Amino acid sequence: MPDDPRRFTTPPSLADVDALARAALDTIPAPLRQRTEGLVIRVEEFPDEEVCAEMDLDSPFDLLGLYQGVALPYKSVADAPQHLDMVFLYRAPILDYWCETGEDLTHVIRHVLIHEIGHHFGFSDADMEAIEALAEEG
Repeated sequence: MPDDPRRFTTPPSLADVDALARAALDTIPAPLRQRTEGLVIRVEEFPDEEVCAEMDLDSPFDLLGLYQGVALPYKSVADAPQHLDMVFLYRAPILDYWCETGEDLTHVIRHVLIHEIGHHFGFSDADMEAIEALAEEG
């Protein structure tokens, strides 16, 4: 990965995006980051056909990331875990968004990662939009 992630001369690879996501995870405050232990972060090129169908996407470029699992507020120690909790980051849609907006790639990846981790904590999209609006006001 380049020393400065904003200076890519070729499109960042899956490994580059993964490295940026892991660096972004390290910026999350420790008390919250501790609650993500066991959460798998995967970078894939696009959402698979099943996800596209389930979410009724017009295009696989419409989804930058996805949380799959049981959110922390709904977990019970009595329940046998069925699947790993996972955050997916989708490289091609993220890069497309990055190119369209001109935003810093590190910021885009961190935003998508934190948004999906928010679902792991049990926040809805509306909850996270309200939190972001408050943060922008403050």
